Amino acid sequence: MAQDTGTYGNGPYGWGAGCWAPPKPGVVPLGPLGLSEIMNGAFATIGRYWKPLSGVAFAAYGLAALVVGVAAGVAVAAVGLSTVGDLDTEWNRSAGPLVAVCGVGAVGLVAILAATALTTAACPAVVQSAVLGRPVTFRPLWRQASARVPAVLGVVLVTGLIGLVPALLLVTGIVAFVAAVLSTNGGSATAFVALGLAGFLLTAPPAVWLWTRFVLAPAAAVVESQGPLASLRRSSLLVRGSWWRTFGITLLAYAAASAAVMVVQQALNVLGLFAAPALAAPDNSTDTTAPLALLAVLVPLGLAVQLITQVATTVFPQLVLSLIYLDRRIRTENLAPYLAEAAAPVPAPTP
Repeated sequence: MAQDTGTYGNGPYGWGAGCWAPPKPGVVPLGPLGLSEIMNGAFATIGRYWKPLSGVAFAAYGLAALVVGVAAGVAVAAVGLSTVGDLDTEWNRSAGPLVAVCGVGAVGLVAILAATALTTAACPAVVQSAVLGRPVTFRPLWRQASARVPAVLGVVLVTGLIGLVPALLLVTGIVAFVAAVLSTNGGSATAFVALGLAGFLLTAPPAVWLWTRFVLAPAAAVVESQGPLASLRRSSLLVRGSWWRTFGITLLAYAAASAAVMVVQQALNVLGLFAAPALAAPDNSTDTTAPLALLAVLVPLGLAVQLITQVATTVFPQLVLSLIYLDRRIRTENLAPYLAEAAAPVPAPTP
């Protein structure tokens, strides 16, 4: 049966006969991948293609921050104008700011989700070229990733909703536990503690199982130009028979990204601690330039920490997942010969 090769290439190409090792035109060998090859391939992709990858990621989240800033400015202006008239009740005084905060929060959530979808879509697009040893530049990568944002966004929403129920139940249990400790009569809170924790324990395993089944859907959405539902079905098909391996490598990728983020956060926090005393004004000083200078240093540092955290926890795991997707297609669909043919140099035309 003919196999769907996505956009990697097509046509028969036999490298197995008399060849003891698969060819390696790019970041990984074009054969079944082990754990070390997947992880090293992800690091190699970052090393070779960090410019277009970071360009798309920082541009996406920078645009999201700009949208949130504009929404906040509009909200402040609207609330300021609405409070000029006489206000009769306490609700009237609080309704405007409350609506403004909720509106900015909604805009921010949509902007962050769109930026995450765009960055997520860029990773399989880069891996497509990285495994074949082809160059990648910012503009083609931006166009390819942005074209797949709706499909990837649908996948992100579905996988996010899968984890939302156990997360809410866990938060309910923790909040109820704190309320029971602080309250003199914690009988009613104890019931919520039991409900939240029991619900979490019941819903977390199926949520993890489903999330792992669908974890390759963003790669399918980009490489095979599938819609959200088709990508979820495609991921479930590819993960079948390799659930524990996919789960373990994915968990390792997120753990590695989190560890790297912690190191960067600590370094930036130490830098902020050194900068704060140097820029702080004396206690008896009325000079306002020192606090402003302190804010000018700490606010960008805080934004840098958040941006680096978001980019790192999105890019590296998605690169790993894109390579797992490649490995599953090589193992189940014999994709390696098509990749080898697509990577083969085109012979020069004879004069």
